[in-house]
Amino acid sequence: MKSAIIISLLSLLITPLAQAGNGIITKKSVNSVTASLDCLEKTLKAKGLTVFARVNHTAGAKKVGLSMRPTQLLIFGNPKMGTPLMNSNQTMGLDLPMKALAWEDAKGQVWISYNDPAHLAARHSVADKPAIIKKMTGALGKFTDKAAAKGC
Repeated sequence: MKSAIIISLLSLLITPLAQAGNGIITKKSVNSVTASLDCLEKTLKAKGLTVFARVNHTAGAKKVGLSMRPTQLLIFGNPKMGTPLMNSNQTMGLDLPMKALAWEDAKGQVWISYNDPAHLAARHSVADKPAIIKKMTGALGKFTDKAAAKGC
C-alpha cells in the first residue's frame, strides 16, 4: 500500500517534468478555465495582439453526447512577430498563430498550457530570429502569469 502511494506521488512530480521536455509550458491558475482565458484574451487585445478564435472543447464534446472537464483554447497572434518567423521557415505556420489551452484536471485544478516559442523555433529550425523568440517568450510568460493570477 505504501509503495503504491509513493509511486502515485512520484508520478505526479514527474508529469510536469516530462511536459517541460516536450516544449509545453504549463502554469497553475487560481481562476476557472473561463476566467483564465477571459483575462488572457483581454490582456492580449490590450497589447494589440489579434485573437483569432476561442474553442470550447467541452461544449464541442457535449454536442456529440460526450463529457469533458472544462477545456478551452484561445488562438492568437501578432503578424509583426509571426511573419518573420514564417519567412525564415514557412512550416512555422503549422504552429502559428500561438495557442493557449486552459483546462481543469481531475482534481479541479485549472492549468494554462502553451507552446514554448524556443521549442517551436528549434522544431522548425528557425535560428535567425533570436530577438523575436526572446520577445515572444517574455510576453507569453507575462500574459499567462497574469491570466493565472487572482484579480485580473
